[in-house]
Amino acid sequence: MSQVHGLVPSKDLGRKSLQSENYAGGKLVAEHDLVLNRLKAHLGVFARAKQAGVVSPDYTVFRPKGDASVRYCESLFKTPMYVGEFRRRTKGIVEGFWRLYTDDFYNVTALLPPPEEQVQIVAYLRAQDAHIARFIKTKRDLIKLLTEQKLRIIDHAVTRGLDSSVALKPSGIEWLGEVPEHWEVALIKHVADVRFSGVDKHSHDHETPVRLCNYTDVYKNDRITDDMDLMRATATAAEIARLTLKAGDVILTKDSETPDDIGVPAWVPEDLPGVVCAYHLGLLRPVPERVLGEFLFRAIGSARTAQQFHVLATGVTRFALGKHDVKNAVIALPPIEEQKTICRWITYECKPLDDAIARTEEEIKLIREYRDRQIADVVTGQVDVRGWQPGPEDVVDDAALAALGDDPDDVTEEEDGDGED
Repeated sequence: MSQVHGLVPSKDLGRKSLQSENYAGGKLVAEHDLVLNRLKAHLGVFARAKQAGVVSPDYTVFRPKGDASVRYCESLFKTPMYVGEFRRRTKGIVEGFWRLYTDDFYNVTALLPPPEEQVQIVAYLRAQDAHIARFIKTKRDLIKLLTEQKLRIIDHAVTRGLDSSVALKPSGIEWLGEVPEHWEVALIKHVADVRFSGVDKHSHDHETPVRLCNYTDVYKNDRITDDMDLMRATATAAEIARLTLKAGDVILTKDSETPDDIGVPAWVPEDLPGVVCAYHLGLLRPVPERVLGEFLFRAIGSARTAQQFHVLATGVTRFALGKHDVKNAVIALPPIEEQKTICRWITYECKPLDDAIARTEEEIKLIREYRDRQIADVVTGQVDVRGWQPGPEDVVDDAALAALGDDPDDVTEEEDGDGED
């Protein structure tokens, strides 16, 4: 179960780790039952079952009595007012093990309008969701175009340079083509020390407290900085010595659910004492006077260079890069001073695009907040929709509503590359 996507059939996830050998202890769920993730009730993780099946023993299955509409209750129980009440009633010592037990859930009072008004509320909210979904899809398409434009700028700069009059030479590599005559074609192992991490998210009494740079920190950010909200865990003295982040380091995703998520880099601009590279990541430490960390980050992130990792990644349900693959990946390498010039130029050229992407993402965030507020107002009677009638513009397309779940921040413990829950 996902906070945004609701109940998802395990076959659609493509994760072998989520397929049970048997379903002993699992719970039968019928279509239109309401399912609660007891461990995440305090986050409003309720979902209507869109098909029959079996769910985790840690989920609770509810079936409506009388005139209660599941769609209405699903919206009601996700409102801040109810989420706060569920949080107050959860039990447990550590947040990751909090549970909302059935009896405590039953003791919460529910607002229940007449059946015809429940139907009207659900229809109104679905129509509004259709408008919002179309808005989000348009914005996501814009972000995709801006990102593609940004990648083209970076790709040309790190493989051809900035001076179009410079003579070119064959690189000897089919996908790379020609490069400036005075550039090298270098293996990563000749310009950076490659270190793979095995530091997990668990804390142990005999280890030293650290902050972890995790998979999602790298996947969602170009830079890893001290002001980020990084997970706290522990590591051994040897792990801290080998994997503490230093200025110029490049962090790389080395395995994921899809090959396209392989080889995503982030750059470390400044020393980060106490911050350690975590599991499922590789740390590339540039050789001084050979390559700048920022240039290595740009080169790995370029479309043509990244394609190497997509080809090399192996797996069936999970894709992974070996250390040998990373070490023997190729980049086009200009002299160090030219690297500095290229990095400055890329930053300058990409800033308007980065700003536009940030503005668009903020617009999506605001429309999601508006949607949450609207749902809360309607299902609690603050906004009266009894007289509302759908117009021709209020067409609801179930496929289009999927855009409401197109949220890059909706990452579960399994999805963030750790595989632990």
